[in-house]
This record gives sequence, C-alpha cells and structure tokens, in this order.
Amino acid sequence: MSAPTQVPAPARGIDPRGPQFTASVTAVVLAVVLLAPEPVALVLLVVQALLFGSGALAGVQRTPLAWVFRTAVRPRLAAPDHLEDPAPPRFAQAVGLGFAVLGLVGLVAGVPALFYVATGAALVAALLNAAFAFCLGCEVYLLVRRTTHRGSVAASH
Repeated sequence: MSAPTQVPAPARGIDPRGPQFTASVTAVVLAVVLLAPEPVALVLLVVQALLFGSGALAGVQRTPLAWVFRTAVRPRLAAPDHLEDPAPPRFAQAVGLGFAVLGLVGLVAGVPALFYVATGAALVAALLNAAFAFCLGCEVYLLVRRTTHRGSVAASH
C-alpha cells in the first residue's frame, strides 16, 4: 500500500500581514495620486507602478515595502498564526501594475476618465486588502487556478 499523495506546501510562505501592510501604503499613495496636481500624481503613479512591478517580477517578499515590513513592523508583532503562498499576492501585484499602467496612459494621453477609473480600481482593491484582509487579485488568481485546473483534469479523463 502506497503512502497518500499530499499536495506540497509552498516552498516559502509569507506572513499575510506583509501584503496587507503593503496594501495600506499603496492605498495612501493611490489616494494622494487621485487628489494631487498632475505633476505630483504622475511621479507618484510611476513610483507605485515600479513598486507593483517589483512585486510582480521579484516576488512580494522582495519589494522595498516588504523590507520595511520585515525590518520595522514584523519585529513588533506576534508571530503569524499561519504563512501563505506568495503566488496569489504576486499575481495581485501584476494586476495592480496593469491598472497603474492604464492610469499612467490616461494621465499622459489626456484621458482623465481612464486615469481616474484605473487608479480608482487599484485604490479600491488596495483598500479591501488593507481594511479587510481581502485580496481581490488573490481571489482572481485562485479562481483562475481552480478553473484551469478543473479544465485540465477534465481533459485528462
């Protein structure tokens, strides 16, 4: 009799409070972007896009805000009760990058509706994570994984 098959745990889990901290900072930055005059909004949105890009490309645990969380915030907190897979928050950062780029296109091209809608959508997602620990991009990631996994299982039978 063979041993039961187990799903491997993520190689390295992350403290779920880290992405929530990052979302809090992101929400503040994006709120300022929406309220600031155009030159300030442009610079801040470029910075936010770079932060999203670093999370999407290098992983959420390797961003400047993750470093701030690890060195200044986490030492003051109790140990997390669980660790999470970094893949869903990394996907969420890629989605945030997409919205930030759309916002930048709207700002630079003089299409204020695109700027406000794209930046506002990113702000709402960041606020959901910051205030309620609900990562919208993570949920989309999990939905896509379930849908594509279900399709690949059905195709193999």
